[in-house]
Amino acid sequence: MRGAWLVLLAGATGCLGDLDPAWQLDHDRIIAIRATPPHVVAGDTLVLDALMAHKGGPTDIESPTLAIVSPRAPKTLMGVSVAREGSDWTVTAPDDATLEAARAELMLDAGAPVPLEIGMTFGSGATPLVATKFVYFGDAVDNPTITNPLVDGAPPAATLVIPPDIDVRLAVDADMTDKINWLTSCGTMHDDDEIKAFVHVLPADPMSGELAVVRRTAAGGVAFQRWPIMTTIAGAGSGSGK
Repeated sequence: MRGAWLVLLAGATGCLGDLDPAWQLDHDRIIAIRATPPHVVAGDTLVLDALMAHKGGPTDIESPTLAIVSPRAPKTLMGVSVAREGSDWTVTAPDDATLEAARAELMLDAGAPVPLEIGMTFGSGATPLVATKFVYFGDAVDNPTITNPLVDGAPPAATLVIPPDIDVRLAVDADMTDKINWLTSCGTMHDDDEIKAFVHVLPADPMSGELAVVRRTAAGGVAFQRWPIMTTIAGAGSGSGK
């Protein structure tokens, strides 16, 4: 496993020097890693995937190309099953006795969820993208949903058509402890890490692309939603896309 971890870390150099703003979708990057569900009871299995952005192309949802237990994990959890099942990578929680031993090793209270760090690579190129995520064993927690998204105060259409050179207000319902991120490849995003944000398309900006929002909870849950987006100029055929 240590050898696999070193191979995984070697790919991390592909993520260095990233100067694009956090809200920019027109870039090769991992936007959000999701475990479904993020918390599982003993013996249950979760599935790993990620929302990926691509330079000059649309986002997609991808499975890892490699997933392994971090060597920083407690010794009692080093044998946790991380396996490829078809096109998916899965993690299976150990039995209750192993979880109790892990709580003792980590000095957690009885019944507390037990965290495990998983390392992953994404992409098939020579320099894969690398990330880690904590999953949790011993209780059951589902991922959140994207609740009540609004574009200029109205529910979004399947494809968003917005005017150029105007602040277009965005909002979503979330708890105060949640982390929200808005992303776009059309125009410029403002207040991208707030529940309420806005996108503004200047004449020099791309006139079409995608809009996305990601919601992360304190329990490790992740949800995201995406929409095609264009300006009314692009919709009339006089603008240029990405």
